[in-house]
Amino acid sequence: MSTDEGSVWPEGYALVTLDETDSTMAEARRRATGLEGPTWILAHRQTAGHGRRGRAWSGGEGNLFATLLYNPACSPAEAARRSFMAANALFETLAIYTNRDALALKWPNDVLLNEGKVAGILLESSGAGPFVDWLTVGIGVNLAEAPPTDQEMSAKPVSLVGQGGQSVTPEEFLTVLATNFATQESILERLGFARVREEWLQRATRVGEVITARTGTAEYRGVFETVDEEGNLVLATTEGPRVIPAADVYF
Repeated sequence: MSTDEGSVWPEGYALVTLDETDSTMAEARRRATGLEGPTWILAHRQTAGHGRRGRAWSGGEGNLFATLLYNPACSPAEAARRSFMAANALFETLAIYTNRDALALKWPNDVLLNEGKVAGILLESSGAGPFVDWLTVGIGVNLAEAPPTDQEMSAKPVSLVGQGGQSVTPEEFLTVLATNFATQESILERLGFARVREEWLQRATRVGEVITARTGTAEYRGVFETVDEEGNLVLATTEGPRVIPAADVYF
């Protein structure tokens, strides 16, 4: 393994670096009205970070807290599927600093390292018409240290360094990640979501195995068959196929 010391910041993307903010997602929302082009926001510290369902996202010095703010000119459904692009980009970035065979993608928005959660993705968008006005792709990566374990978590948090990976600064990591995300955008534009989905499924964990999916109102158990063309989880249950648009997955 070796780091790509020759990585350069992707053309057409701006970068804002902050010593501290409440959360990079909130900072992105505040900047959305003045958006002039795709902008990554990186913070060294967050005081009120959060993940899916409003859960707190904590982390120490040396971890990555970043959000991409941009207008991809797409529908809300198409915007939501960009979480798979982000996951692919994260996988390839982490694979530079650790054994790629130890990495896996967990539906809907986590990256696992030795079966522990090393990274998470959160998307938010705004727009009342057929197209979103803006989209934020929030990414947190435990580069240096993992937060405390929470009983509600579906996977134990781990860190890159704690699992034997190379030490890397948030700035260095984000440079590679931003480049890989721009590559995923190019793949989507040229080849469509089917190719993004295919790459994601090749890296996914527990395909063909029994898993549990918990929504806000129900729990489903079945064989993880696939992710469909809309990004939904498809389970084979005793009551037939079940298509699930959003849930927490447990093994």
